[in-house]
Amino acid sequence: MFGLDPALFWFVFAVTAFSGFVKGAVGFAMPMIMMSAFASVMPPEQALAALIMPTLVTNTLQAGRQGVGKALGSVRQFRWHIGAVVLFIAVSAAFVGRVPESLMLLLLGLPIVGFALWQLSGRPLKLPIHHARRAEIVSGVIGGLYGGISGIWGPPLIVYLLSVGVSKTDQMRVQGVVFLLGSVVLMTAHLVSGVLNADTLPLSALLVLPGMAGMLVGLQVHDRLDVSQFRRWTLVLLVITGLNLVRRGVEILLGGG
Repeated sequence: MFGLDPALFWFVFAVTAFSGFVKGAVGFAMPMIMMSAFASVMPPEQALAALIMPTLVTNTLQAGRQGVGKALGSVRQFRWHIGAVVLFIAVSAAFVGRVPESLMLLLLGLPIVGFALWQLSGRPLKLPIHHARRAEIVSGVIGGLYGGISGIWGPPLIVYLLSVGVSKTDQMRVQGVVFLLGSVVLMTAHLVSGVLNADTLPLSALLVLPGMAGMLVGLQVHDRLDVSQFRRWTLVLLVITGLNLVRRGVEILLGGG
């Protein structure tokens, strides 16, 4: 079944559905969950290819949930972050397999854990308005650099949005818009790099089905969360995301692959 034995195929199918549910509930973490699980049972490049299409389609739904006008407004408002993400995904995608992945994962994971734990402690970090533009660009550059290599570019954006205090609805939409544009660039870059090809594309396309099903259920949960609950669960998931990145980085560094 798409080059996988049946048990492995259904594992991949179930992981995609669960990651879609999480994305629907809090707006991110789908590629992180998929990449973490897939990379343990298939080569990294195949795992990266598998997440591209479901990520693209679910991001389209998330970005356009309040309508095209609102989505375009988010593009204008966060254009500096978006531009940096798009540019640096395209740049870093060419270096898949060449950059020490362990170092990249550790340098991303540790600050994310620190930030989220600090926020959960009741001492929220708010960026002064005169630093917001700089932080917007820097977070976009960081996200783009990691995104082209790993398929994961969301955490720096989440950190930035939490730091500037956007609303729950705006955060979900902005995440969707940025993730969607990044997904398009990621797909294009890896069509060129050869990661997404005639052998890997069919599985990625099929995984759109469980990804969308899981997300639709997750969106129902999201609509029932109040602002404080949404923020708390976002931070908890950021901690888990960061710890997982650190775990993977240490594993690779120690030779566990």
